Amino acid sequence: MCGVVGLYHPDGELAPRLAYYSLFSLQHRGQESAGIASFDNHIRQKKGMGLVTEVFSDEDFELLAGKSVIGHVRYSTTGKSKIENAQPFVVKSKAGYIAVAHNGNLVNYVELRNQLENEGRVFTTNSDTEVISQLLSKFLLERKDITYALESLNEYLVGSYTLTMLFDDTVVGFRDPLGFKPLCVGRIDEGYIVCSESCAIDAIGGKFIRDVKPGEAVIIKDGELEFVKIADSERRAVCIFEYIYFARPDSTIDGISVYRARSEMGKVLARESPADADFVSAVPDSGITAAIGYAQESGLPYFEGLIKNRYVGRTFIMPAQSLREVSVRLKVNVVRENVRGKRVVLVDDSIVRGTTSRRIIQMIKDAGAKEVHMRIGSPPIIAPCYFGIDMKSREELIAANHTVEEIRRIFG
Repeated sequence: MCGVVGLYHPDGELAPRLAYYSLFSLQHRGQESAGIASFDNHIRQKKGMGLVTEVFSDEDFELLAGKSVIGHVRYSTTGKSKIENAQPFVVKSKAGYIAVAHNGNLVNYVELRNQLENEGRVFTTNSDTEVISQLLSKFLLERKDITYALESLNEYLVGSYTLTMLFDDTVVGFRDPLGFKPLCVGRIDEGYIVCSESCAIDAIGGKFIRDVKPGEAVIIKDGELEFVKIADSERRAVCIFEYIYFARPDSTIDGISVYRARSEMGKVLARESPADADFVSAVPDSGITAAIGYAQESGLPYFEGLIKNRYVGRTFIMPAQSLREVSVRLKVNVVRENVRGKRVVLVDDSIVRGTTSRRIIQMIKDAGAKEVHMRIGSPPIIAPCYFGIDMKSREELIAANHTVEEIRRIFG
């Protein structure tokens, strides 16, 4: 899962700063690397490893001055977590400059790369986004027409792909026909922004226009906004993890408030799995909204049982299990005053590997809780994802290999 931004603003000095602020608002979608590319007669870019605030400085915005800008925050699915795979990717050809930022995962990445290499194209990374960049360059050389390039691209790609792109000074956003990953459009002053979540539009004082429909492209050229239907599908496959975990609660995706979705999950959970307890608490931050919904429906009070260290990243989107193990110990601490001698309903959004839940339950018990009743806002995750979530095998998914009762015993 990654975050993407595309932005046009008539003030070329302001545009890259607005992209920076937007990426900062999407930081929860990826913390491994960040990058911005802009166009001013040619494409210039800056990208690096780390958080948005660690990658960019004031001096960078002078370098990146340009009215047309795209940006990216990365969480790796295809391609290791290293600077070579940071995005956006930039390609220069006889068709002009192309920059691409990608949220998703290509299932047929290896097949496409082999095909392009046989045609003589050279790759410098092992990222599927570079494949997309090379394909776009190929199609634009055939016909310098953005709609044609996107239609051709869509025929080749298998997987999930929400893209923001620069074709010289034209900003383009594109969402795959199944609508796996979110994309929306907003107005900012005399310009426009296309981005992964509506919270990024709010952050820069913009006005939300609408979601980009599955199979639709948005083209921003010379300050004009155009929606173009590229492809269609009767099927929809919106990633449920957006509503469960990834998206910010203050975002709206495809007309549905993420906050309301999580709150309703908590209310349904309270009806399905009530508990005889003293209060409801949450695993912060992603479990909070569902926990509030659970408390409202059950009539139990809501208290903080855990306090999060705000300077530790999200454990689920860290690239290695060893890092997740350490991160759990640093991520949260128990409010002993609240849990001592109490029966606690602990609500979390999901269980993937079980690393966080197991350790947190033990921490609460060690702090003196009489009972811990674990409640999960999403159904058991029993199958891997090949479309942009870091769950590549059944072996790593605790619910795929254990019953609910077995998981209860494992968690203690």
